Parts: sequence; C-alpha cells; structure tokens
Amino acid sequence: MYLALPVNGYQPADYLPILIQFGLALAFVAFAMIVSHLVGPKRKSAVKDASFECGIESVGNARAPISVKYFLTAIVFVLFDVEVIFMYPWAVNFRALGNDGFIAMILFMFFLLAGFLYIIKKGILRWNEA
Repeated sequence: MYLALPVNGYQPADYLPILIQFGLALAFVAFAMIVSHLVGPKRKSAVKDASFECGIESVGNARAPISVKYFLTAIVFVLFDVEVIFMYPWAVNFRALGNDGFIAMILFMFFLLAGFLYIIKKGILRWNEA
C-alpha cells in the first residue's frame, strides 16, 4: 500500500501538530509561573534578601578580576568537546566516507593538533606559575 503524499511537498496544515505542541508547552510554562507567583509565599526579610551561595557567606566585591587562564581553559575544554562531537559520526561512517573522509579527518586532526601545540607554547595549561 502506498501513501499519498502531495506532489509539491508539505502543506501548511502538516505543521499544525507541531504548532499545537509548541503552544501547549508555552501555555504550561506561563500557567506554572503565574500559579507559583499567586500561590507562593511572599515573606521578605533581611536574611532572605541577603546574598548567599553554596552555604558560604559572601565576602568582598563580586566584581573581582579573574585570571584569564580560567577562560582559556574553558575554551580548550569546548574545543576538545567539539572534536569528539565531530569524530563520533565520522567513526560511525568511516567506510562509507572512503578516502575523502579519511583525508578530511586527517586535516581536521592536524588543525586541532596545531591549536593544541599553540596552547602548550603559550603556557595556558601551566597553573602553578605566576
């Protein structure tokens, strides 16, 4: 048995279930926020409004400078995380991609290794030195 599909692709009515689901999700979020605001307690106090994080009292200015090495390490983490995201589908389709896919991955790994060598040369991973 063959399904009858429109010749010119999808019709606007085909997207109606997606729009309904999106509308229901949006309505649920709005409903939950409004009900929690109306039903929730409204007690204010100096202790409740004070800054508090992880069980430790706040000390000093929150705008204290942070070492740039922290941000560079985060970028390195994202770089290698993205590498894994690209390598997994490549490994799954290794045989289907053939030599072109292999050469593309060699180039990708070369550029990734060049970035890693640059990181090592700049000393970003050396935390103990001032």
